[in-house]
Order: sequence, then C-alpha cells, then structure tokens
Amino acid sequence: MLWAVAGVVMLGSLIALEIVARHYGMPGPITNQAREVILTPKSGPLLYTAMGLMLVVFPWRQRLIALGTAIGIDLVFCLVRLAFDVRMNFGNGALWVILGCAVIAVTRRTGRERILLLKGVGLGLLLVAGRKTGDIWLLITSKTRPVVLDQYVATADHALGNPSWLVGRLVRATGPIGTHVLEFVYIQLPVAAVVVALYQLRNVAVERRFPEHHLVRTFLVIGLLGPAIYLLFPVVGPVFAFGSGGGHWAVADQWPNTPVPIGTPHRMLFDGVTPRNCMPSLHIAWATTIFVHSRKAPRLLQIAGALWLLATLGATLGFGYHYGTDIVAGVVFALTIEVALRALARGWDRSATRLVAYGTTVFLAFLVSYRYLPTEMGGHPWVFGPLLVLGMTSVIYGFVRTTKRWEPTAVPVRQPERQLELV
Repeated sequence: MLWAVAGVVMLGSLIALEIVARHYGMPGPITNQAREVILTPKSGPLLYTAMGLMLVVFPWRQRLIALGTAIGIDLVFCLVRLAFDVRMNFGNGALWVILGCAVIAVTRRTGRERILLLKGVGLGLLLVAGRKTGDIWLLITSKTRPVVLDQYVATADHALGNPSWLVGRLVRATGPIGTHVLEFVYIQLPVAAVVVALYQLRNVAVERRFPEHHLVRTFLVIGLLGPAIYLLFPVVGPVFAFGSGGGHWAVADQWPNTPVPIGTPHRMLFDGVTPRNCMPSLHIAWATTIFVHSRKAPRLLQIAGALWLLATLGATLGFGYHYGTDIVAGVVFALTIEVALRALARGWDRSATRLVAYGTTVFLAFLVSYRYLPTEMGGHPWVFGPLLVLGMTSVIYGFVRTTKRWEPTAVPVRQPERQLELV
C-alpha cells in the first residue's frame, strides 16, 4: 500500500510539473525522460546507478546479464552517434533495461516475485524522476520568485563568521586540483548515496524483501520537501548575490574577498534564471544522511561517508553556493526527516514525536531569525553564533540518543542451572 501511494503521488507530481514547465515554455520531467530513451542522456552515471538500485532484487547471474545487456545497447547507440557526429554520452542502455524489467514484471511474473521486481523498478525510476523533478523545481523557483532574501541571510551569516567567504578563499588557494575534486564530489552526490544504499540493500535478492528503512527513502523525501522551503525563503547564494556569478544583478563583486557589511538588509530583485535553492542546503542535507546511514557499514564505507560530508561542506561553501546559515539549517532539516522516516518504519512513540516536533521548531526558528533578526545576529556574533550552533548540536544529540535507544539490545542467553547430585 505504501509503495502504491508513493507511486500515485510521484505520478501526480510529474504530471503537475510537466504542465507547469510547459507553461513556461520548457519541456517537463516526463518529456525529458522520454527523450532519453532514444536521444543522448543528460547523466549517464545517474541512469546506471538507478539500474544498480533495481538490480538488488536479482541474483548475481541475472545482474551480470542485465549489465551486459545495458552496455551492449549503449555501444550500439554510441556507434550510431559516432556515425552521425552527434554529442556522445551513455545511459540509454541502462534505461532500456529498467523499462524492460518493468515489462517482464507485468507480463512474466506473478505474486510476490512480480511485486518485488516492480519495487526494484520503481526504486530505480524514482531516483531518475527525482533528478528530473528537481531540475523543474529549480526552474519554478527562478520564475516565480523575482525577489531574493540574500541580504538578510548574508547579514545573519556574520554570526557564524562568514564561513563562505573564508572557505572560498581557501578553495581558490588550492588551485585547479582542489576545485576539480570538490566539483566532482558536489556533482556526483547521488552516486555516493547509491553506493551506501546498495550496501544496505545487498540482501534483498536473498531475503526477497526490502528493509524497513534505507537511505533512498530519506534521499527522496528530502528532495520532495526541500523545494517547498525554496519557495518560502528564496536565496540564490553569495557567489551570485555578491560575486561575479550574478553579473549586473549582484549587489557588488565582493565574494569571497570582502564580507557583506552589516546594515539594514532588504529584498532585492534578481534574474529569472538563477535557482533560488540555498535555504536550506539540500546538498548538506543529503550528505548528512549519507554520513548517518554509513555508520553501520564497513570501516572503509564509514570513512568514505565522513570524507564525502566534509568535501560537500567544502564545496557548498567554497564555491559560494551557500551561506553558513544554510548549512546549519540543512543539518537540522535532514535529521528531522530521517528520524520521522525511521519512526514511520518502526512505529511512532513519544520520543519520535518529541524529537520531530523539536527539530521542526528549531528549523523554523532558524528561518524566522534569519528573516526578522539578521541585523541583531550580525551585530552580536558572540551571542547568536553559539545559539545557532547550540540549536543544531541539540538536534544532533537528540537524534543520536533517540536512535540509539531504538536499536535492539542483545539479551544474554541464560544458562540452565546444573542439578546438584547427592552423594
């Protein structure tokens, strides 16, 4: 029932976004995905990672057959594109395999096997659809929110010491090597998530069922709820509002060298192209969930999850895409959603309700303070800076404490008492 509801909601969202995109003269998510069946895909790695998610329901022999089929189809497409001298990319084969498995599930499978295969197909298509809907949401934010609140957020960011300006100078000092590494981490975040998800779903083919909770669920819900906050709190980021990325729309070209002076902030008009996708930082929210879900993985994956979180933090700040205030809000946003989904899987109790309510309250308090108290926050950093960190830390502590209490505890087996023998 849950999978059916999720499918209906996603289909309805895709249709609605398709209509909205058409209103603005752009192809919607359904059109873009349909084109990739034949035309050059936008992201080949994403399509193969989506296929990898689907293949968790298959045994190893069938996985190898599916992978070989996808690569073979892609080779044919590449030869045709080479002959007609069009842009080269890969991924059509992975999409064909996903759609082919959907047809097989409907026509050749029955009962639990059909349901399991359809869940695998749905999981892969949800990842792809999430990326496509995200692109349309960014377009909607730029078209429907002509004014942005960057001056408020930048002023409040003084409470945290203007970390974007500091990290931006550090990234520039590292030269092209550091820039390319952070750019790779920033762009390939979904691939890192799938690596952790594949570990969590490694036993699906054997147990013939999905675990109650896994990383993909949190990833998709964050992507579903995040754009709603974008519409309520439109922010473009320091490199656009105060740097060279904004062109003549920017207040001044002062990022990352000169922080924004504390004054009286006001709303500012901005172009109709740049997405208003800063508050909260969904990249940090997603990287936080990768870190959380990698804690139960092998040592190497734990280290990778920690490094990916640190690199994503460096990229979001160092490229000028986010303010420090976005980061703390993104962490609270992610952990609140994560604990809600875990409680939904295991059953709600008082601790879950209390923590979700508390995390929501802290998140809303952050947004309200950024909007209505930015001058006070920037003018008294030694007061409001620790308060922001304390609010984020308290949610982290509550999450760790609550989820640790939910973990099953091992009960020692009671040894049978020996009977005393009478001599």
